[in-house]
Formats: sequence, structure tokens, C-alpha cells
Amino acid sequence: MSKIQINNEVRDMTAEEQAKYDADVVELQTEKSTAIAEIEANDTLKASAKAKLIAGEALTEDEANTIVL
Repeated sequence: MSKIQINNEVRDMTAEEQAKYDADVVELQTEKSTAIAEIEANDTLKASAKAKLIAGEALTEDEANTIVL
């Protein structure tokens, strides 16, 4: 069991506190993974848009939306 500190008192977590903590850790990891995937997808889209602009090809709407002037 993990320890918890409240008002300078350190004690073991209750079963409910431990379950909540474990669920929060999993949720945070999921949110982090999702955020990283979204950033990578956006970076890929930007790279595709840049390559198409250089080659003189038409952009998709999503690629055009990534261009910031």
C-alpha cells in the first residue's frame, strides 16, 4: 500500500484511496498518450502540407487548416 501525507501526518492509504489513486494514474497515462498522438498527427499533417506546397500539389482541407499565416 502507498503512503499519503495529510497535514504533516503520514499514513497508509485506505483501499478506496489506493483504488482512486491507481485509477487516476491510469487516466493520466491515457490522457498523456492521447495528447502525444494528437501532436504527432498534427506534425505529420503539417509535414505533408509543406511537402505538397513545395511540390505544387493541391492541399486537403485539413492540411490547409494547419497553415498559420
